[in-house]
Amino acid sequence: MSLDLVFCGTPRFAVPALEKLVEAGFRIKLIVTRPDRPKGRGLEVIPSPVKESALRLNLPIAQPDRIKSNEHFRAQLTALQPNAIIVVGYGRIIPPWMLDLPPFGNINLHASLLPKYRGAAPIQWAIANGDTVTGVTTMRIDAGLDTGDILLQRQLAIEIDDTAETLAPRLALIGADLLVETLSQLQERTLQPRPQDNSLATLASILKKEDGIVDFSRSAVDIFNRIRGFQPWPGAYTTFRGKNLQILKARPAEQALPPAELNSDRDQLMVGCGYNTSLELLEIQLEGKKRTAAADFVRGYRPRPGEKLGLN
Repeated sequence: MSLDLVFCGTPRFAVPALEKLVEAGFRIKLIVTRPDRPKGRGLEVIPSPVKESALRLNLPIAQPDRIKSNEHFRAQLTALQPNAIIVVGYGRIIPPWMLDLPPFGNINLHASLLPKYRGAAPIQWAIANGDTVTGVTTMRIDAGLDTGDILLQRQLAIEIDDTAETLAPRLALIGADLLVETLSQLQERTLQPRPQDNSLATLASILKKEDGIVDFSRSAVDIFNRIRGFQPWPGAYTTFRGKNLQILKARPAEQALPPAELNSDRDQLMVGCGYNTSLELLEIQLEGKKRTAAADFVRGYRPRPGEKLGLN
């Protein structure tokens, strides 16, 4: 391939796209990623997954704190004269000067079938809402939030046991292939962009801590989907005897119980949900304790008949 590219990305989701572009022969003139950040209890400064990949590939790296009014960065990109700028989970709004710079535009890989799930957390909300199909979209970025013209799309099934952690790597892989295909067709002038139907748009808003609070008035299936979608953060949590209780793994069950009410039977632990449904809790973690199987929790804490979970 003969295109010169600038690649903007930060998270692990973006790494397969970068590596696939290099493998396909595109010339990556610059990697743009977020500055290194302190993480963990020791606040060790950690490079982004994209930076780690760029170092392995011996690619030039820029990590500007800001880009909108950064004249040095603007001059750097302008001098490179890229044919296209690729954006995959970069984490910053692309300013107008950057949108106007390359002839093929700024091309984004988004983890949904746009216009569904515009926004910051498309993978999480697709699972949390119980979707059985999702996918990836390549689009030309404009001034809106994921509103640009669609270039190509590819579907992927959401399996019943998928979580956000298991689905994201599969979407990243098919997205990487789709990005190569998109650039190839753009270069060959065989790709016809199409506008999004804004009337079909939905928003995948950024997740908040309170999204993880389990509302036992919801159906068991609804709660089950949210548990899967909100891993690893914000998770799914409630309280047991005044302490935080994380629900890590569960499945819908047949038993009808009042919402939030516990029922333990030998090695099983059930909790009532809305609409005369219940969840079987499989793996949980009580505040200050290790992750444990529900059966061990039952033997250790012996929930009382009629005892309830809940943030109160």
